[in-house]
Amino acid sequence: MGVRPRGAQILMYTSFFGLQEKPFAITPDPRYLYMSERHAEALAHLLYGIDQAGGFIQLTGEVGTGKTTVVRSLLGQIPKEAEVALILNPRITPTEFLLTICEELRLDIPAGYRDSVKELVDALNRHLLAAHSRGHRVIVIVDEAQNLSAEVLEQVRLLTNLETPTQKLLQIILIGQPELREMLQRVELRQLAQRVTGRYHLSPLTRNETAGYIRHRLRVAGTSNEVFTPGALREIHRLSGGIPRIINVLCDRALLGAFTREEHRISAALARRASGEIYGRAVLPGWLRWVAAGGAVAGLALLAFGGWQYLGERAPVAASIANPVQGTVNPLATAPPAEARRAVASLDGVLRSRADATGAENAFGQLFALWGASYQPGAADPCEQAARQGLECVMQRGSWGQLRALNRPAILVLADDAGNEHQLVLSRLEDEHATFDLGQERPRVGIADVSRYWYGDFLLLWKPKVQGVKQLSAGMRGDDVRWLRESLQKIQGVPPSEAATDLFDADLVALVENFQRRHRLAVDGIAGVQTQIVLDTALAAPGTPFLSTPDAHGG
Repeated sequence: MGVRPRGAQILMYTSFFGLQEKPFAITPDPRYLYMSERHAEALAHLLYGIDQAGGFIQLTGEVGTGKTTVVRSLLGQIPKEAEVALILNPRITPTEFLLTICEELRLDIPAGYRDSVKELVDALNRHLLAAHSRGHRVIVIVDEAQNLSAEVLEQVRLLTNLETPTQKLLQIILIGQPELREMLQRVELRQLAQRVTGRYHLSPLTRNETAGYIRHRLRVAGTSNEVFTPGALREIHRLSGGIPRIINVLCDRALLGAFTREEHRISAALARRASGEIYGRAVLPGWLRWVAAGGAVAGLALLAFGGWQYLGERAPVAASIANPVQGTVNPLATAPPAEARRAVASLDGVLRSRADATGAENAFGQLFALWGASYQPGAADPCEQAARQGLECVMQRGSWGQLRALNRPAILVLADDAGNEHQLVLSRLEDEHATFDLGQERPRVGIADVSRYWYGDFLLLWKPKVQGVKQLSAGMRGDDVRWLRESLQKIQGVPPSEAATDLFDADLVALVENFQRRHRLAVDGIAGVQTQIVLDTALAAPGTPFLSTPDAHGG
């Protein structure tokens, strides 16, 4: 599968997906109006409030939830005998507010009276009485009302005093963000709050509504194809929070990303990748959200600080050799040659037949078991459980080369053809095949087959030799530094010094750089997390499960 170069020409991805135009532009377009149950209910509240006449109606919602969509729908359904004054810029003075209403209602205000609150209110009152006599309604709609000053809000309240003995003459609709609700709860604004006759808060779209919204826009743009997999639709809902404006941005970027990769369907992993490009940070699958909040944060931070460079697919430390390592927990790491000749399974078949065993809880249970550790499903976050047993989590988005270099069993996040996500423990890695651990079953699958479903997300455990999981660099001193020196001397065949210093000096910097260079790591002379993991692999410490048998001398 090719990858198209990015450039101005790729902005027109429409023909690739059979679209007549871009379906997720953020500019309002009546043709793309999607009235969810919440939008329809909000509109019904506004129309009911207008029919009842008088007082205030309040509509609130987060940025991008579709308040403007509701207002446009309202304007299209207001009775013909209604007159509407729409105020889009509420950052104005009380006088400017009154003048704007008069101008919207096309009142002729003499130049000498335009700065007089009394003259403006009198002119407005005369117009309201005349409209009432004709059976007309007058409605003022204020958008972004959370930006109204206290002085303007008081003037708004006073306008509701314009009335006949039986009816209010002016209907005011305040539309704003959630801050509007908080503002109207102030003690000094209680008189205005008491006159609010209808309130409605516009919530984000549900998961089903998000899927319906996306499909609706695609149909309007010219295609009925299922461009987004069910898994992608779920991820877009999660990543956007159900806010239409963010959904549009995510979907547009995902379509562009799929086009550059020449993929006609957008998976959950592609949706996360699009989100990562927009927000400038890696986006984890939903099942890892609570892991990220726990001990894995430290691992990620250290990995980022270390400046990981993508490794070649055949890192030297990962090469399979004949010498077995005694004391390892993973039985597959020392498997006899016959094990490597087992039948190759279809990953799609594995995912379909064992969907019950490909959830996060099962994956963590299998991964902990490979380390001889205990895992309690539904208890504390997995990385906290690991830390209590001397293990640390590392989460990464990378390649097969990185997995070979780190050489630890890992949970891979896979997405099947239907867009459903699966978590499988990779327990052995050969040249062309990968073995997964499903408890009683260990299917062996071709790496090319796995690559169809894996977009690089993985989580692994390791047992650090450095207390507190810290990077070691020049100038530091302590037992951790002495361990690093002695380990590198052993790995690189340097005769051990009788009086090994615990100072990270220039000689140790040279040892670290030499090790990093031989194992295709970022050569910076700093022993960060990735350097420590690869060093630990080269040492082949007893009790460590490996994907492939490491060289006991780290060659």
